[in-house]
Amino acid sequence: MLMTVLAFIVTIGILVTVHEWGHYRMAKACGIQVLRFSVGMGKPLLRWRRPGNETEFVIAALPLGGYVQMLDEREGPVPVGQEHKAFNRQPLRKRVAVVLAGPVANLVLAVLFFAAVNWWGMQAPLPIMATPESGSMAVQADMQQGDHVLKARVGQSTDWEDIPSFDVLNWVLSRAALEHQDLQLLVQRKEGAQVTLTLPLAQLQIKDWDDATRRQIGVLAPMAAPLVADVLSGGAAEAAGLRAGDVVEVVNGVPVHDVTQLMALIQGAKTTDAAQQWSVLRDEQIVQLHVLPRLREVDGRMRGEIGARLGSSNRYETALVRYGLWDGLVQGAKRTWDMAALTLKMLGRMLVGEASLKNLSGPVSIAQYAGQSASMGMVEFLNFLAVVSLSLGVLNLLPLPVLDGGHLMYYLWEAVTGRPVSPVWMQRLQTLGIAALLMLMALALVNDFTRLLS
Repeated sequence: MLMTVLAFIVTIGILVTVHEWGHYRMAKACGIQVLRFSVGMGKPLLRWRRPGNETEFVIAALPLGGYVQMLDEREGPVPVGQEHKAFNRQPLRKRVAVVLAGPVANLVLAVLFFAAVNWWGMQAPLPIMATPESGSMAVQADMQQGDHVLKARVGQSTDWEDIPSFDVLNWVLSRAALEHQDLQLLVQRKEGAQVTLTLPLAQLQIKDWDDATRRQIGVLAPMAAPLVADVLSGGAAEAAGLRAGDVVEVVNGVPVHDVTQLMALIQGAKTTDAAQQWSVLRDEQIVQLHVLPRLREVDGRMRGEIGARLGSSNRYETALVRYGLWDGLVQGAKRTWDMAALTLKMLGRMLVGEASLKNLSGPVSIAQYAGQSASMGMVEFLNFLAVVSLSLGVLNLLPLPVLDGGHLMYYLWEAVTGRPVSPVWMQRLQTLGIAALLMLMALALVNDFTRLLS
């Protein structure tokens, strides 16, 4: 819990500081006087002012935002002779630059964080396929257990993308599915032959990238040994005599090659009356066991479970994925561009009902992911920071009146008509924007707690 809270505070602190720093630096570059730079909202906890600098720096009590307060005749009196430093007196191009600088700073930070992950490198599972889900799209495309995915091509693109890890494959797969585009995969079979497979993802009419969608496609996890990693007290595995470290060889006469296949055999149990016949390798000897899975309803259907943790991350075949200075930066920029484009598309689809509103996440989910990624190590935490920074940058560009994107819409109106939005309409739009933002926040919180409880 402490790790989660600390990781969340660090995440919000870094991303808000960078966002507001973008506004601050651009305002200073445009000759605008900045009165306050606040990280956090509400009552100030710390405040200081550097000698020779008119800006007061503040750390406030509520770590859910921040702001840069500039000299502005609409918000208070401006000293005589200082009018040229007021924000509202600036030409349109400078006001646009100041507003745009915050989201751009977050997007640049995302590129740098993704690049840092690429430069640092990480041990990642190779994209060697586990047994595809029975009846899935992968089976229909002739994907086989042990296929090593080398390259992928999305939709009508003529460029093949290298797939160095299963994480990259999962990202490309999710992107293609959510954009309703077919995916071609160049795979190397266990015997060495290379073949091209096509997953017709354009046929899928999905609204969520969830477990049900992944099962429908059939690509669930990289290949891993069918190992019993841990046995839970009181479960069917303990009752059957399974032990941590057992490697499952055969279930009901079916040879078991990987943990995904094993989980499918367990979950496919239809009755609690007939035990499964298991052959497990234990201390270099084959042991015969009778395992009776217990049925539980999950997502509207009954699934078998045995009360054991199966597989282990160190059973994956991994490789160090690392890029050089330039390639790492290019890959970071590409990932930022692709994720930003997908985020905007998903928001648009949610608006017209083509994507589920369950995709929205709020502060509770962010805190959870922050804690989980921080506990996994610096590389995972940097990757998480990149994703959240990117999301913050994109969301702030949405045309909601209270966000940076809303102010840009005001300036677009001013550029087209030659006059600013009237104070009356400004007030109406601000009220509407606050209401819309509160509704989105409420929905995100509902989604957060629904995930937490489930």
